[in-house]
Amino acid sequence: MPSHLSADRPAAQPPGRGSVDALISQTRRLKGDMNAVRRDAHSGDGTDPQERWQRALYDLALHQLEDLDAHLAQLREGPPPGPEPADGEPADEEPTDESLLSRVGSAEWNLLTDEASWSGELYRILGRAPTAPPLTLDELPSVVLEEDRPRLTAMVTDCLVDAKPIDGEFRIVRPDGEVRTVHMMGEPVLDADGSTASMWAVLRDVSALRRSQQAVSETRDSLRRHRQRTRTEQRVAVESREAVPPPWRGSLRLPSQGPGTLDLAAHYLPATVDATAGGTWYDALELTGGDTLLSVGDLAGHGPAAASHLATLLGAVRGMAMAGTRPGQLMALLNQMLDATVRPTLGSALCCRYRPATRTLVWAQAGHPAPLLFRDGTGRRLDPPDGVPLGATPGASYGQAEETLQVGDLLVLHTDGLVPQRGGASATPRLLDLGPRLAGARTAQDCVRAVAEEFGAGEREDDACVLVAQVTS
Repeated sequence: MPSHLSADRPAAQPPGRGSVDALISQTRRLKGDMNAVRRDAHSGDGTDPQERWQRALYDLALHQLEDLDAHLAQLREGPPPGPEPADGEPADEEPTDESLLSRVGSAEWNLLTDEASWSGELYRILGRAPTAPPLTLDELPSVVLEEDRPRLTAMVTDCLVDAKPIDGEFRIVRPDGEVRTVHMMGEPVLDADGSTASMWAVLRDVSALRRSQQAVSETRDSLRRHRQRTRTEQRVAVESREAVPPPWRGSLRLPSQGPGTLDLAAHYLPATVDATAGGTWYDALELTGGDTLLSVGDLAGHGPAAASHLATLLGAVRGMAMAGTRPGQLMALLNQMLDATVRPTLGSALCCRYRPATRTLVWAQAGHPAPLLFRDGTGRRLDPPDGVPLGATPGASYGQAEETLQVGDLLVLHTDGLVPQRGGASATPRLLDLGPRLAGARTAQDCVRAVAEEFGAGEREDDACVLVAQVTS
């Protein structure tokens, strides 16, 4: 292509070879660093939207660096010689994605003679045989996708009529039917009297780059939808969890009248690894006739499903206990209910019925840690009756155990996950070691604070709770 004159400035001089070599070296060093970071980013399994979005950005950045490297090399070496295919053959074999990054062609259209001059690379971009005549400006829209033709016409018109530089994109359709995206930059070339004599342009195949940008956009949208869905699930789970009893906070005394009063306090420790609400609960309820229901449990999972299961199960526990169902039979019915749900789930539970007149504790468990009884500063684990986790075995039966309490006794009920570490480590030894400290506590609330201080630090993978009941009379 001949040198061009601008309407208001001389043609710029190309940079020296040394400066281009320095830019190439810097670009390739950056490519090496980017490749290393990109490999590290590909270590995941590809399921996390955040990771997919990051990888897409890395791929896009690498595409752009490859593109820059190839263009700098062309600038240093000058235009390559055109191919010499046989007559009627396509301009080149199907290019790879990497070669697409360096494909830049040029053209000039003479308005006085209506002649066109194309570089060999432009023939390759458009997929045309080099023996075919170059398309004139009037013929160029014939290879452009129909919906993009008005854009090309507007750019060319602005350039020829108003002397505006061309800088835009359109899609072309190759003879084999493949659609490519082309970025076009150009300027009018003026003759001595200032009239437009010709138009020159540089056309670059940016198909691979646009595919990378599309991947980034799609993964960003996917990540945004994932975050919105997660926030919605968290809000629904929290709202469902907050709607689940018990409505009391702090301390509670049950029954409200009569002998054998229990001083009650509880504490909920949320998971720190998974912020969504889980299926852990504690509850205390005064029953008909003056008995007191104490229960703790943990359903598998987090989020709205776990919160929904929890609300259903805890409502069933309260309803059956108010109807006089004994703890063992209550566990059997809960197991049957969970097994019959549309989406069966697993869980553990502990249910106690305290009779204040005789200070008798009747209890049953379903795969759950047994209560700990502290008396005179010494604690022990109550011997558990038979009971498998809820939802594990259809038709399972559950045993019951009884324990007579004394004034001053302290009962500690807790869920799995109280120890903040992986592996389901038992909290029983550490709780029993707290015996002397719990013996010096004045109220159940003071005991709960001591347990929270012992187990509250560190990352917690699952929700946990503790319920303390002290016999005061």
